[in-house]
Parts: sequence; structure tokens; C-alpha cells
Amino acid sequence: MPYFSYKAVTSDGEVIKGLLEEASREAAIEKIHSLGQVPIRITTTENAIQSSRLFSLKKKLSNEQIAIFTRELSSLLKAGMPLDRALSTIISLAEDKSQLSKTLTQVLDNVRNGSSLASALEMQDKTFSTLYISLVRAGEAGGALDLVLERLSEHLERNKEINDTLLSAFIYPAILLFVAMLSIFILLAYVIPQFSELFEGMGASLPLATQIVMVAGDLMQSYGWVGLVAILLGWWWLRRQLLQPQGRYRWHSRVMKLPVVGDLITKVEVARFSRTLGTLLSNGVPLLKAITIVKDVIGNQVISEGIGTVVNSLKAGQRLADPLSEHTTFPPFAIHMIQVGEESGNLEGMLTQVADIFDKEVSTSVKRALALLEPVLILTLGLLIAGIVMSILVAILGVNQLVF
Repeated sequence: MPYFSYKAVTSDGEVIKGLLEEASREAAIEKIHSLGQVPIRITTTENAIQSSRLFSLKKKLSNEQIAIFTRELSSLLKAGMPLDRALSTIISLAEDKSQLSKTLTQVLDNVRNGSSLASALEMQDKTFSTLYISLVRAGEAGGALDLVLERLSEHLERNKEINDTLLSAFIYPAILLFVAMLSIFILLAYVIPQFSELFEGMGASLPLATQIVMVAGDLMQSYGWVGLVAILLGWWWLRRQLLQPQGRYRWHSRVMKLPVVGDLITKVEVARFSRTLGTLLSNGVPLLKAITIVKDVIGNQVISEGIGTVVNSLKAGQRLADPLSEHTTFPPFAIHMIQVGEESGNLEGMLTQVADIFDKEVSTSVKRALALLEPVLILTLGLLIAGIVMSILVAILGVNQLVF
């Protein structure tokens, strides 16, 4: 059903705003009257959201804030507290004038004005994902909002754990690479030119390695800004490519073909697909709608478009495992587990198992990759820096022998 954003006047003369989910504009007006209010203006939610996006510069809530809020709201509702009072309690615990407090205050106002929680969350300009809103709406329809919020918080926390694991794993190699590249830049741009003046004064011929290092130092000192500009332009061009569907598909396809990275991305996305779909199904969301939601959750464009083709197959009456088996990037093991889940009538439970298995494989793959990457980085960068230093030392020793 469509959503209507409205302004109305209460019996006390107060002007309030709200959001309603009704079948038609007339039904929305009737609902407002039933609340004891007089409608002033009613617009569709889509128009209201588009207007707010044009002029809104507010910050979004972080995934961690949303996960904490979801857990707290679930606990308060389980304790028997009404929804509006639970929201008020969470707002009072939040920092004054924080983005969380502002967002939840708007949600609370819409709830008190007759909107469902899902509709109120949807008004917050994509602060809450489609997955989040769909699960909340399913929980409200089934009368189990507290249970759905608990499962949703577990889903968010699990995703955060996976993301934190991947981020933490690559922090050390990134720092190592940055420090090494910075050291090489300082050597070539500032240290090497000092020796260049010394060698020119000696008038001696230099070894080939020293000459190469000297030329590199001169280029770095004179044209280093060109390299920096080229890097920035390359980064801008890449971001522009990734913002376009066709360009994003091409780059994601190339990344998927990389030896180690492609396999890791596939496992991460399959785990995300399985966990998200299992969570949606276990909370009463129909399979067809759940697949559509999951398609938007997947980060890799190649896998996302492959999942999009599944929708047509499901509409034609096929099972989920059949069209997935035609998707070349989907691991056969995952497809087999999904097929078993469909045959046994426990698809959501089997999807959760698939997610757990691939999460563990991701963790194992990352550890193995880092165990290989770290020594290779240290050895390669160490040899590169040592080669630069040795080329200078060899030249200095050669000059000293000429002098004596």
C-alpha cells in the first residue's frame, strides 16, 4: 500500500506531521479524522522523501548505532513496555542533540501520530535499509516485533563481526605498505639528491645501479607532483566508473577473476546472501520478496545481477536451487545445501548453516592469505629499500677508493 505524509491540526490547535500507510488518499483522510485531527495537507511519501533528499544534509546513523538501538528496543518490548514509551526511554538514554536522538524523536512523533514503526523508519531518508524496514513490517504484521528485532540485532551484529574481522586483518599489511612506500619516497626525494651533488663534485663514474637510483631521485624531486596528480585522477576516474552500473560490473567481474581475492569475495557474498535470506524467511517474508531485498544487499555487482535473474525463475515456479545452479559464481556446496533445505522444508535453517560455514571459510582464507602476504611484503619492500641504500654505499666506497 502507498504511504501518505500529512500535516494536521489537533483539537488543541497544534499542527503536527505524520506518516500513514493506507490504500488510498481518502482512506488516509478518514484515518486522520479517526485520530481526532483535521488534515491540512496530504502528499505521497515518495514526493515527501524526494523533497527531503534534495535539501537534507543530515548525517546517517552508523551500523553500530542501529544495531545497539535494535537490541535495546527489542529488550524493552520483551519487558512489556509499549512501543512509544520504549522509544522515549531510548531517546532519554541517548546523548542530547545527537543524531540518534534526533532520528528517534522523529520516529516517535510519527508513531504517536498513527504511523506504524516500519513506516516511521522509512521516512528517515534511507537511514534504515530495505532489509531492516521489511523485517520490522513483517514483525508488526505477525505481532512478534520484539522477536523480530532480536533476530535483526543478531543479524546486524554478526555482519559487523565479519566486517570488523576483514578490516582488522588488512590493517597491518596496509600500515606496513604505507610506511615502506613513505620511506622509499623520502629516500628518493630528499636523501638521494644530497648524494647526487657529492658524486657530481667527485667526477667519478658511478655504477649502473647508482645511476638508476639517482635518476629516480631526480624524477621524484622534480616531477613527484605529477605522480600525485596522476594518482588522484586515477582514484577519481575509478570512483566514477564504480558509480555507473556498467563500469561497476566490469570492475567487479575483473576482481572476481583474481586468484585469491576473487574466491574470498565469493565466500563473503555467499555468506551474506545466505544469512540475509535466512533471516528474512524465518521472519515470515515471502521468498520472492526476500530475494528482491537480498539482491540490493549484495555488494558485488556480478553476483547481485545473477541473483536478480533468479526472480524470474521463481515466478515461473522453479525452486531456488535450480536457477542458482546456473550462476557460475555460486559454489556447488552452497547450492547443494539450499537444495537439501528446500526438499526438507527447512530452507531458512539450512541457509543459516551455509552462512556459518562460509563465514568460517572466510576467516580461514584471510588468515592463510595474510600468512603469505606479510612475509612477501616485508621481503619485497625490505629488498627494495636495501637495494637503494646499497647502491649509494657501493658508489661511496668506489669514490673513496679513487681518492686514496
